[in-house]
Amino acid sequence: MKVALIGCGFFAMNQLHGWKDIDGVKVVALCDRDEERLAVASDLFDDVRTYTDAAEMFADGGFDTVDIATTVSSHRPLVEMAAAHNVHVICQKPFALNLEDARAMVKAVEATGKTLMIHENFRWQSAVRAVIDEVRSGVIGTPFFGRVSFRSGYDVFSGQPYLAEGERFIIEDLGIHILDISRALFGDATRITATTRRINPKIKGEDVATMLLEHEGGVTSVVDCSYATRRSPETFPESLLEIDGEKGTIRLHAGYKLSVQLGDDVTERDVAPPVLDWASKPWHNIQESVRIIQQHFVDCIAAGTEPETSGRDNLQTFALVEAAYMSAKDHRTIELADL
Repeated sequence: MKVALIGCGFFAMNQLHGWKDIDGVKVVALCDRDEERLAVASDLFDDVRTYTDAAEMFADGGFDTVDIATTVSSHRPLVEMAAAHNVHVICQKPFALNLEDARAMVKAVEATGKTLMIHENFRWQSAVRAVIDEVRSGVIGTPFFGRVSFRSGYDVFSGQPYLAEGERFIIEDLGIHILDISRALFGDATRITATTRRINPKIKGEDVATMLLEHEGGVTSVVDCSYATRRSPETFPESLLEIDGEKGTIRLHAGYKLSVQLGDDVTERDVAPPVLDWASKPWHNIQESVRIIQQHFVDCIAAGTEPETSGRDNLQTFALVEAAYMSAKDHRTIELADL
């Protein structure tokens, strides 16, 4: 697989390292409007073409997959450019500015017969994946309640200052991941109720969100996110999970401890992710998930199957984000079927 990557910013470096780790993949081209960032990224590779213009890169070709690691406003033109050049696409989240754009991008790539996957990597964190596997195994029977929680006081703005400037923040940037974990655990949601708050006066968007979801299978889940929570020890960037089933409970505790309780019998195991050679704590769980989701993409292309976080699947997660903002604004429950 020959990969071109567009956008060599803060998070894209993880994707570049991830591609280097995967057998049978070669990064052949990089594109970024910032020549300094482009130079830093190109130093990771012995032989890679560099561009400051995406159209020029597509015109030169020589790759079968493009990894779009740019901010959301550029996604639609870049995805449609990729579709016009008949290549597979991985696109960073949030996928689009609105549902209309998201649906248009999915349609554009599907028309080519190529694969579109959204880089929705939180469900691929190894600790989270261990919980998903336990739930899907049926060990606690049918779930009826879940909580997916991400609460932290970590300064995410120092590395990504643009996050402080948007009218939307925590649901769009972080909550989208936590909502996707809930979908991976419990299936699609039919309705959502949400509240939001802005605690940090230095940012424009919301930094606290609490969401109540009703899922198609009857599960009720609470999804809560905060970047205004002071706690010791700091748990960033861990997602903490609770699932109640008919036969027992599953918990993912702070420190990557997974417990399964059946009756009075409790088993616990350590599901801490490894620290990859190029990774660093506390980001290592997210960095590992980047490599895992990219490997999943490669495997799906080889097998001719649809990735778990395909563009079409991600429409459901994206709709939850839009519905959460509508609910918080209008103080009402939103039916997903109405979107």
